[in-house]
Amino acid sequence: MKMTVKLSEQLGSMAQELANNMPSDAQAELWRSIEELRQSEDVNGLPTGVDAPDFTLTDATGEFITLSQEIDKGPVVLTFYRGAWCPFCNLQLRAYQSAIPYLEEVGATLIAVSPQVPDYTLLQQQQNLLTFPVLSDLQGHVAALYKVRYEVSQSVVRVMQGIGIDLVQYNETAQWTLPVPATFIIDQNRTIRFSHVDPNFMMRLDPDIIVQVLKEMQPRNHRSPLPEDKEIRR
Repeated sequence: MKMTVKLSEQLGSMAQELANNMPSDAQAELWRSIEELRQSEDVNGLPTGVDAPDFTLTDATGEFITLSQEIDKGPVVLTFYRGAWCPFCNLQLRAYQSAIPYLEEVGATLIAVSPQVPDYTLLQQQQNLLTFPVLSDLQGHVAALYKVRYEVSQSVVRVMQGIGIDLVQYNETAQWTLPVPATFIIDQNRTIRFSHVDPNFMMRLDPDIIVQVLKEMQPRNHRSPLPEDKEIRR
């Protein structure tokens, strides 16, 4: 079913609102950080064609989720996001929630990972009515395996603190680290078939693209008959 507002448009509107309300010097620090991350080879994400590292993390209720066990059921869409405090992340997760019926049609599972503690994950899951696993990657060890973990610069720390965001509170660690927003699509051979990594936290992979990639991954004689003009409800 077609929707007039896509995730990219919602993110664009939010980015414009941020620009309208944030001091120019703070914006400059954020853009400087984004450009530095773009130039870094340490956070450009694992490439397609390589094996996805296995991991076990806990969800918001303390249940252990293991990637390889989820892959046994079908392809996995693995997305790294920054936390409940990030409005761009909340927009993304709500849009991905809307895509769940489409993912189920092609036998795929969605898993979201952030460095925040389970209490904030549970609150975020309840507020956004999320039905997929949302996992806590404390200290960012899994993000590091996927080459998307970075240390927040002191200038950006000051910007975040200036608008009331304290990662020490959300992540319960003195280390200010975050994942670059990233989404990986992993097949049942545990091979990364598609990756989207963008240091610009205001940009996210549209769920329509995820569904299209998953459809193309299916064997030709087992593809679900999804209408080509069907778009995901936002």
